[in-house]
Amino acid sequence: QVQLVESGGGLVQAGGSLRLSCAASGRDFSNYAMGWFRQAPGKEREFVATINWSGVMKYSADFVKGRFSISRDNAKNTVYLQMNSLKPEDTAVYYCAVGPPYGTSTSGQSYAYWGQGTQVTVSS
Repeated sequence: QVQLVESGGGLVQAGGSLRLSCAASGRDFSNYAMGWFRQAPGKEREFVATINWSGVMKYSADFVKGRFSISRDNAKNTVYLQMNSLKPEDTAVYYCAVGPPYGTSTSGQSYAYWGQGTQVTVSS
């Protein structure tokens, strides 16, 4: 059974940092893209960042460029999201997901498996 488990969320002050982790189990996803999405209360889910199977191709939303960084460790079947210079508007539930093989996508519809999410709250 495929399972994605996010961790690393929490409460942080504006300007602070958090590192989210997402461990996948039940299947080898080393040939698949991985992505992070988020959903704030009352808002639609939005794309945050994605990384292809090798880690060479990375894309991130404009609102996180220069602040967030996505990476992966295929040996551990784990993807990370390093978040720096956090802002109150980054407050949301963050989800990791498994994307297409050998490619990347910024569309949530391209992602087949999703974690339960981890809450990130940034206080002002």
